Amino acid sequence: MNSTVSHIEMNASVKARAYYELLKPRLSFLVVFSSGFGYALANQSVLNWGSFVVFLMAGFLVSGSSVTINQIIEQKYDAIMKRTKNRPLPSNRISESEAVWFSILTGVAGLVLMLLATNILATALSFLSLLLYAFVYTPLKRVGSIAVFVGAIPGALPPLIGWAAASGMLSYEAMIIFGIQFIWQFPHFWAIAWVSDEDYKKAGFKLLPGGGAKDLNTAINIMVYTLFLLPLGLLPTIFGLTGLTSGVVATICGVLFLATTFSLMKDTSNQKARRIMFGSFIYLPIVQITFLIDKI
Repeated sequence: MNSTVSHIEMNASVKARAYYELLKPRLSFLVVFSSGFGYALANQSVLNWGSFVVFLMAGFLVSGSSVTINQIIEQKYDAIMKRTKNRPLPSNRISESEAVWFSILTGVAGLVLMLLATNILATALSFLSLLLYAFVYTPLKRVGSIAVFVGAIPGALPPLIGWAAASGMLSYEAMIIFGIQFIWQFPHFWAIAWVSDEDYKKAGFKLLPGGGAKDLNTAINIMVYTLFLLPLGLLPTIFGLTGLTSGVVATICGVLFLATTFSLMKDTSNQKARRIMFGSFIYLPIVQITFLIDKI
């Protein structure tokens, strides 16, 4: 009897972990961080922590739903790639029907919570983000590098959703923080695609720009988009959203980030591309946190 109970508990634990992995928690927490940043930056009164926490939970669930749909669509490709073959669907820890119902449950729950905690604008933007990521960006990955442009839109929507949730409107300030995260997506995505190129080719994913080669042309593309972050990082200061300190920090971070791209142009290796990838993960949160600390 005890062994049967233990077996059931173990199976339940394995299944629960598989569902949690479907949510891609690291990616979804990054989405939550960026949306929370936009919310806090737009908030002009005493923060309502109850609404704020529910908003973050809603964002996590909507993000989890979109990445679950992504994994349902790509499960046969995930099965042949080294970096993804152990995901819940290709490893058969979750069935396709279970994943479908899970994506519906998390998506509906997230959107309902978003509407209850915020407003129709933030909810509509969240739904748009889900649709673009799951049903437009995902299939385009096998078409060409246009997928990166399309994917950069839902990738940059979280701070915009946060702004809309807190203010109930979109303004030029909101478009500035959207623009920074939108442009950031390109060196970030392309560095990941560079490092994962061998795996991506197995699945037929075509994310690198130009001819799709790991060469100087691609490295230059990465450098150019990273360069755009320098003037963009100054816009919050110029338009009075934040103080001078954030402009200085954004410029320093931008220069350091840009330096990693010059290294890739000199040495088109995976090691240099990996530095850009890690640099992108450092750049965005530091800049966003600084904007929050220095907001006017």
